[in-house]
Amino acid sequence: MRWIFLGAGVPDRKQNLPQLYRFCFLMLGDSRKAQEVFQATLREAAASAAHGDVPREPFWLFREARWRCLEESKTDLQAEPLEMEEYEITPEASLQIEQLEPAQLAIWISSAPEPQRTALALFYLNEFDYGEILDLADLKLSELSRLLVMGRRQFQAWLNMMAPQISKI
Repeated sequence: MRWIFLGAGVPDRKQNLPQLYRFCFLMLGDSRKAQEVFQATLREAAASAAHGDVPREPFWLFREARWRCLEESKTDLQAEPLEMEEYEITPEASLQIEQLEPAQLAIWISSAPEPQRTALALFYLNEFDYGEILDLADLKLSELSRLLVMGRRQFQAWLNMMAPQISKI
């Protein structure tokens, strides 16, 4: 189910640029804004590298892009908090996801409140293990678990409306 945004097999996954762009896209739900944040992040990284100031921290590009995405989205319209239905995740969920366009997933994830948005974006990239998601999203294990379970159940309810259940043949 998490493979919708799989990368191109770049050997050093810690600095996987296609995944970095996809992360920005999931966080913002807008390809133009994602491209702007992605390019600004790379420009700053190049400038830092030119001065010999490259962080040793794994995933530092993703951490930098996250903060830029959060800053960029501050000026966007914010959804009002509301109770969303939650459904148990079905075995057919991956087939339902296959029916979606990447933009549909990005719009759904980008509308989630922070830090759930970051947790879901990192989860659906299928690039990070749970420890790395905890670190990048600055969450505790119990928070991450709660946010992912709630987000995935809400996503299943949304999927059931957007991509009808696939019957088993």
